[in-house]
This record gives sequence, C-alpha cells and structure tokens, in this order.
Amino acid sequence: MLEPSLDLYGDTFDKVDGILTELLTRSHARYVMIIDRKGFVLMHGRALWAPKPPSLDSLATLIASNYSANTAIANLFGENGFKETVQQGHDVGTYLEELGDKALLVTIFDSSAALGRVKIYTKKAVEEIRTILRDSREVAPVMEFDQEWSNSTEALLDGLFGTGKP
Repeated sequence: MLEPSLDLYGDTFDKVDGILTELLTRSHARYVMIIDRKGFVLMHGRALWAPKPPSLDSLATLIASNYSANTAIANLFGENGFKETVQQGHDVGTYLEELGDKALLVTIFDSSAALGRVKIYTKKAVEEIRTILRDSREVAPVMEFDQEWSNSTEALLDGLFGTGKP
C-alpha cells in the first residue's frame, strides 16, 4: 500500500501551516500545497478570495508525475534535476520547489500575482520549512482504542446492520 513519505504532526504541523498561510498572503497566490513525490497531498492552503480548487489529489498526482518527467529530462542533460519548475498559462501558473528529497512545495497563482513575488516568497517559505523539518524530533501520535471505544463501535455497527443482540 502506498503511504505518504513525510508526516507532519503537532507543533511541526502548526509551524508549517503558519508559513503556508504567510506565503499565501505575501505572494498573493491562490493555493499552496506540500506534496510528496508520490503525489500525496501532505498539507494545503487556500487564499480566502480564491475560487474552489480542482481536485487536490488529482492535481498533486499530476504535479508529482510532471516533476518526475522533468527530472528525467534534466538527467538527459547531466543534471540531477531541476530545483524549481515554473509553468505559466494565460490565467494560472504553478511554481514548485523541492523541500528536500521527499516533498515539494507548490504555489498556484493567477495573473494578478507577479511571478517574481511568488518566487521570492516561495523560496523564503522553502528555507523556513526545510529548517523546521530538519529540526523536528516529533514522532507520530499513537492511536490507542480502549474498550469503551470498541464497545460503542460494535454497538453502532450492530445497529447499522441489524445484527444487534435481542
């Protein structure tokens, strides 16, 4: 089973979320996402004024695939990869940078946001997030289910499927 290659918890999550919010505000971008190289959405943010985004899961998968293709192109030229990628259409563009060997920061902007502004603030956010991830010592929380949870879940399922005890 495929699983995300980077987990963000607790204080680390909160710090990175704050950086993404600041990136949205300062860059005037529509959306920001941290995705892993398999195409999982790890975190995302949306400007208050931005329209509803397309499916983030589909978008992340396509961006990760495109990143892999661009890495293969770079390899043909003897490069290890492209450290940043820009795609810009008439109304919408994407800018992405590596967050190390596991994840990418994607900034999605429209024609009202200057590419230079997007790049400057995305690069700043990347450096801050890299530092947080490097210094993070948090471990994943352990999910523990007690007997009360087990009993209530069993009762719920019995009620749903009509298999309850008389």
